[in-house]
Amino acid sequence: MNNELIAQISALQTMPFRLLKKRWQEICQTELPGLNRKWIVSRLTYKIQELALEKEIGSLEQRLDALAKVRLGNDLKRERKRYIHRPVIGTRLVREYQGIEYQVTVLADGFQFDGRRYRSLSRVAEVITGKSWSGPAFFGLVGAKGGS
Repeated sequence: MNNELIAQISALQTMPFRLLKKRWQEICQTELPGLNRKWIVSRLTYKIQELALEKEIGSLEQRLDALAKVRLGNDLKRERKRYIHRPVIGTRLVREYQGIEYQVTVLADGFQFDGRRYRSLSRVAEVITGKSWSGPAFFGLVGAKGGS
């Protein structure tokens, strides 16, 4: 907790009741629901901390968004989606299909299968099966519904 927040909360303890009532209306934007001083001070203490935390979280979210834009550029979805299912370079993917084991190596700019380079894992899956497939799904990198 910062010093300003501590000072605000501490001031509630000795604040005259009429100022406490005014503070309640400023913070809660409602009329004071009761006259029990201890209850009012505890509710105001909670609300002051809650508002400070919301402000802090909002600031953190803005900083993270800015950092993501710097790191990924403005088209965040396109950049993220392009690499979301790509395993680490050098990973060997193994899949058995119709009784034959197939191995694919992940490269920096694509995939290597059967001595040839391919730009997409889906193309490798198509070469193996003769049908159009989602490469990440074929090699088990995503679940049946498309999630990872």
